[in-house]
Amino acid sequence: MAFAMIAASCSSTDDSKGEMIDKTGWMPENRQYTTEVLEAFGRVGAPDVAPDGKILYSVAYESVEQNKSNADLYVMNADGSGKSRITSTPESENGAVWIEGGKRIAFMAKSGDTNQLWVMNADGSGRKAVSNVDGGISGFLFSPDCKKVVMIGNVKYSRTAEDIYPDLPQATGRLIDDLMYKHWDEWVTEIPHPFLGDFDGNTVSNVRDIMADEPFEAPMKPFGGVESFAWSPDASQLIYVSRKKTGMEYALSTNSDLYLYNIADGSTTNLTEGMMGYDTAPAFSPDGKYVAWLSMEHDGYESDKNRIFILDTATKEKTDLTTEWDYTADAIAWAKDSKSIFFLAPKDGVVPMFNIDVKTKEVKVIADGMCDYASIAPMADGSVLAIRHSMVAPNEIFAVSNGEIKQITEVNDALLAAVDMPSVEKRMVPTTDGKLMTTWVVYPPHFDPAKQYPSILYCQGGPQSAVSQFFSYRWNIALMAANGYIVIAPNRRGLPGFGTEWNAQISGDYGGQNMRDYLSAVDDMKKEAYIDPARIGAVGASYGGFSVYWLAGHHEGRFAAFIAHAGIFNTEAQYLETEEMWFANWDLGGPFWDKSNATAQRSFANSPHLFVDKWDTPILITHGEYDFRILASQGMMAFNAARLRGVPAEMLIFPDENHWILKPQNSVMWQRVFFRWLDKWLKPQTAQPDEASDK
Repeated sequence: MAFAMIAASCSSTDDSKGEMIDKTGWMPENRQYTTEVLEAFGRVGAPDVAPDGKILYSVAYESVEQNKSNADLYVMNADGSGKSRITSTPESENGAVWIEGGKRIAFMAKSGDTNQLWVMNADGSGRKAVSNVDGGISGFLFSPDCKKVVMIGNVKYSRTAEDIYPDLPQATGRLIDDLMYKHWDEWVTEIPHPFLGDFDGNTVSNVRDIMADEPFEAPMKPFGGVESFAWSPDASQLIYVSRKKTGMEYALSTNSDLYLYNIADGSTTNLTEGMMGYDTAPAFSPDGKYVAWLSMEHDGYESDKNRIFILDTATKEKTDLTTEWDYTADAIAWAKDSKSIFFLAPKDGVVPMFNIDVKTKEVKVIADGMCDYASIAPMADGSVLAIRHSMVAPNEIFAVSNGEIKQITEVNDALLAAVDMPSVEKRMVPTTDGKLMTTWVVYPPHFDPAKQYPSILYCQGGPQSAVSQFFSYRWNIALMAANGYIVIAPNRRGLPGFGTEWNAQISGDYGGQNMRDYLSAVDDMKKEAYIDPARIGAVGASYGGFSVYWLAGHHEGRFAAFIAHAGIFNTEAQYLETEEMWFANWDLGGPFWDKSNATAQRSFANSPHLFVDKWDTPILITHGEYDFRILASQGMMAFNAARLRGVPAEMLIFPDENHWILKPQNSVMWQRVFFRWLDKWLKPQTAQPDEASDK
């Protein structure tokens, strides 16, 4: 491994150049909620609170023309008054937090060609870069006394062709001898490490890799960030999260641990030795008496119940606070008095905010409603700031205090007021095994029950990802409804928020009860006179794409059109193509060659590709070529199968996208193709003449 990190006395100006991306003030003329409206929303980031209650937050806007986004920083008072924009640059400021008791702000931004650590005064003046890291950084966390900072940098992991054969400097071959050579959307040539540095207010110096010569990730790819680190209140200790495994062992295991690093002597202690699942999101209590974290029980089960554990730092006793609470936690934050922990968790189709007492283990609902809370920032007075959204409203910041909930940013209020939004209804659908399933039904604006509408079954990915009141810039359910469709979004088996049994049922049962749940939702809605039974489509991504492929061979005429994005078509191929083998082993039950494994054999017998002989319904397939979770070859196989079967089909492939379609112009193209396809088959009277005939 090699990593070059140089502390610098750094320039005082931002080297970023380019045209500003900002709020345009554009408003739709016809009050229609369109892709253009979706792209125009300001994207509000999670707030950070200074000791005096001053709030720091970001707002990002996208430019379709420039094909990128830009985030700038704002501050306001605790009640939402006194809003002030403090940056106005053509390149984003990311990860911004208060430091030095609220006197200054630290953030990441471009310096030259790399992302570096910057600081500035609370009003945005005095901006300067304080690091000069070779390759840049992707995250940072200051110690409570602001005298030290841990930064996330990369170290070299795999050998290059030139390393092996120095006389072939232009050779591009990758020589691979173990698993996990690719992950999510990249070939694994580097891995993240925590680098600790001293900070004197102007410069980061004495930088050292606290995992030097260890070939392990910290934080863990692909999504780990600064939530993987926690400083003790006295700044003498740092906890980091790592799964200290490589190659095949890494690919088969989710067993990460919390490691306590002693600043004075450099010693490291494993705090969760013997706890076999994911251990993540460490947080010291403000008084330093406890460490809280999220812990899963089973190795290899990435969608296990996230329990809230605490460790007594004096006695080392570990306690599961959620033994009597049958839901999975998503995020935690200590109350300022160290007596309780705020947390978020899916429950009954939404994501409320909860509080759990560390002594009594009593769980209380702090804030709920037909919405999802998405961040937690406790205040000194006991109140909490949070990001909140719903299917029909993007992120805004809310203050929660003594049962009262107040919106304190209005970034998107004017644009929302200028469009007619869909309405959302909760419906309880009977399932084939005698249960009731929470299903969201989203109706077009100006819905008239006397009319008949085309409809869409929304199939969720994950497969264990909540169908809550989420707001997505890709799979935007309100946008689907605004295009004249009734959207049916069931919380089928395998989703969190309805107890561990409901969540776990899907593992080893792909193509089983969860598919019957989908059909139950469609059949239940077809009883309504306003649903046109001849114009129902099904759409989904990832496991939702698998669902669409599976339904295409089993729907018995229920659907008139399908759209599958990044879906699993051939589960045998998927087992050997994907990177995180623990997922395939747990959810599919094991390898297809294990003929004695009944669960695995049932899973592979339900592979959608085995039922192509029954495909008879038009299907659109989309995929990204940088998707290493589910390779684009899955989509290509499905498209080829459809065309060979004579089924009307189109395929949209993005050579520069991963599991998600992220670039603004690609996103707009995807939305246009998505609705063009649905309109062609579900609203033929609106289709363009050159689109109405099959190719």
